[in-house]
Amino acid sequence: MDDRDDLHEALGREIERLADALWDVSIDLHAHPELAFAEHAAAARLTGELETQGFDVRRGVAGLPTAFTARAGSGDSPRVALLLEYDALAELGHACGHNLIAAAGLGAALAVNRVLPELRGTLLVVGTPAEEGGGGKIIELDGGVFDGVDAALMFHPGVHSWEWAPLTAQVELRVTFHGRAAHPTGNPSEGIDALAALIELFNTLGVLHRRLPAGSHVQGIITAGGTVTNIVPDRAEGRFGLRGLTTNALEDLSAQVTTCAQPVAAATGTTAKVERPGSRYSHFRNNDVVSGLFSRHLAAQGLALTPPEPGVFLGSSDIGNVSTAVPAIHPFVAITCPEHSDHTPAFADAAASPRGREVMLAAAEALAKTALDLLTRPALVRQAWEHFHHQARTEG
Repeated sequence: MDDRDDLHEALGREIERLADALWDVSIDLHAHPELAFAEHAAAARLTGELETQGFDVRRGVAGLPTAFTARAGSGDSPRVALLLEYDALAELGHACGHNLIAAAGLGAALAVNRVLPELRGTLLVVGTPAEEGGGGKIIELDGGVFDGVDAALMFHPGVHSWEWAPLTAQVELRVTFHGRAAHPTGNPSEGIDALAALIELFNTLGVLHRRLPAGSHVQGIITAGGTVTNIVPDRAEGRFGLRGLTTNALEDLSAQVTTCAQPVAAATGTTAKVERPGSRYSHFRNNDVVSGLFSRHLAAQGLALTPPEPGVFLGSSDIGNVSTAVPAIHPFVAITCPEHSDHTPAFADAAASPRGREVMLAAAEALAKTALDLLTRPALVRQAWEHFHHQARTEG
């Protein structure tokens, strides 16, 4: 047994020692769910735990009140980031299991800091609000939070146990049609029906949808279409969620939707305006070098990961944007069976279940061991970056 094996064993003992405290954090977050950019209690609890254990904590990073960083080590390279998510869903609470993500990342950070008290590199804990809507990681990325980071690590509870996340690119478009109001009986010829134009766009996109490639889709809702039935609507608005297998495919789809809106406007006598009200989530780019480390450490605890099932996609996340800037991992570990789904009450229950606790602790240990490997083996960091740059060249 070499020194690194000893350190791995020490990390396992630390996670075991921290188990009840980490579960208390997880259950606290689960019992008090907070929505995007309003995770004040969660951020306070997590930063308090880190500060108590000697981390240099900075709150409100990137201009976000509920975002934070916590540092340990010399400040030098390599720099490994552990990402904590903690926002919840409206009405469903922690139906995506972010309470488990936060507790696992916290546990990994505390364990590594105890086992490597004289760390010559940098262990960075990043509190990332608003994954469910708002793209906190994107704002942090633009704000320089990930500058100099060599690897970004997190796990996600799920209904599959997969080595990496098949996450597509995603953006929302707001399409607004403007017409002219009129009385539909008194002066119908004066009216220009904006709602009719929007409905025609839905019909057009229905035709487009049938020929989209795998991983791409358009899903829309009407958010404004008039207030009374005896006035021709002069304004109608739709919001459309677009997904693409890759970020380039998403941009192509966005251009197609925009192109579809203009002929509809011309045909109906309206004007159309297409806008992006939020940030674009890029597709996820897995780093095989780093995810391989995590998978091996998790397998040693009896939890085996497999490659994703071909043709199955699991939504989108702002971790995709981070993965295009630095080597990153986002494995899924099942806390319930594949017949279920996240974003459901049953998944929220699973995030506070004994299985949820087991997975959270196993992930914390695997994250800690992966972080330690990267912090103590410069060759692994070089390999991770080589793989990152190879992927970037391959994707063009």
